[in-house]
Amino acid sequence: MKAVILAGGQGMRLREETELRPKPMIEIGGRPILWHILKLYSHHGINEFVVCLGYLGHSIKDYFANYLLRHSDVTIHLQSQKIEVHGGDVEPWTVTLVDTGLDTTTGGRLARVRAHLKPGEPFCLTYGDGVSDVDLGAAIAAHRSAGKLATMTVVRPPGRYGAVRLDGDRIEDVREKPRTFDAGDASPNQPEGGWINGGFFVLETGAIDYVGADEPMFEDEPLRRLASDGQLNAYRHGGYWQCMDTYRDKRELEAAWASGSPPWRVWERG
Repeated sequence: MKAVILAGGQGMRLREETELRPKPMIEIGGRPILWHILKLYSHHGINEFVVCLGYLGHSIKDYFANYLLRHSDVTIHLQSQKIEVHGGDVEPWTVTLVDTGLDTTTGGRLARVRAHLKPGEPFCLTYGDGVSDVDLGAAIAAHRSAGKLATMTVVRPPGRYGAVRLDGDRIEDVREKPRTFDAGDASPNQPEGGWINGGFFVLETGAIDYVGADEPMFEDEPLRRLASDGQLNAYRHGGYWQCMDTYRDKRELEAAWASGSPPWRVWERG
């Protein structure tokens, strides 16, 4: 199974950090947050990635092109122009880096990497700016069991985000940062927030058909149509989840890493 990572946005709310590098390359504990995300997937046995590039995408290409040099001992033969790599902390990853455009929407980016996915084989999808201790294996199992085109991991952080309305494990509606919800709905204005899009999806390739020719934001009309057609399943995650949308978020992630036991570092647990 492959994982698609949306890593092309401009990160306007972290502009001082993103003037020279894209948001997925902002470091937490000395490593890009993108690395942390790939480590999570790798922990669950997913080592093939398709990264959707856009803003300053060349810096992500440079990072992976020089990954061996950064994390291994090397012997460089200057005259013959050969490089020998000696061991090192090298991940078992295959990373496909695709330029999906500077201003392309998330739906458009997903549509543009379809050729790198196997028809009829489910794949994972997430953003390049969020970490979690979500059990991806359980999410994938829930997706297969539901038999729907899409499964969204939903979480319940303090309310600042768009909300999801559930009927059992079926998602009825998706609202991206709504101002108000009807009584009984999850509202971002409530103290504890509601069920929101946690950003870790499992999709069938048929879900890409919902993007349409105008390439809308995947989180808007495509997800709402999937929900309306009864094709959007929920996987509830009650554990840790944190995106890096603001400087406050970045500081919280840095503090968690500095504590020595960041909740998302599941790859070092017994």
